[in-house]
Amino acid sequence: MLAILGVYFWTGVMAGYARVKYKVPAPSMEGPAAFQSAQRVQANTLEQLPIVIVPLWLCANYLGDTWAAAGGLLWCAGRIAYALGYYRAPAQRETGFIVGMLASALLIGGTVVGLLMQ
Repeated sequence: MLAILGVYFWTGVMAGYARVKYKVPAPSMEGPAAFQSAQRVQANTLEQLPIVIVPLWLCANYLGDTWAAAGGLLWCAGRIAYALGYYRAPAQRETGFIVGMLASALLIGGTVVGLLMQ
């Protein structure tokens, strides 16, 4: 859970850094493409948090901490790849997005397996 929040914090810092670097005053969301990319990475990561945090907790509760931690770390790796790809060129975000969504799906699947094993 802390790693997931750390990834989200990092994307927020990167968005703030881009705002300063490209001199985009708050609350404006208009600016160069690099600024907009940093903002979208942060916003999309926020949008993904419920899709990973709830299944992470449920998987840990019903299947075990180790499986949940593995899924959470896979999600973190996917989101980092998503962010770095998006910062380079928005079209390069796909693989990271897929890995993150796969991690969430695995956490949901792990929850189901844990429930069925009870």
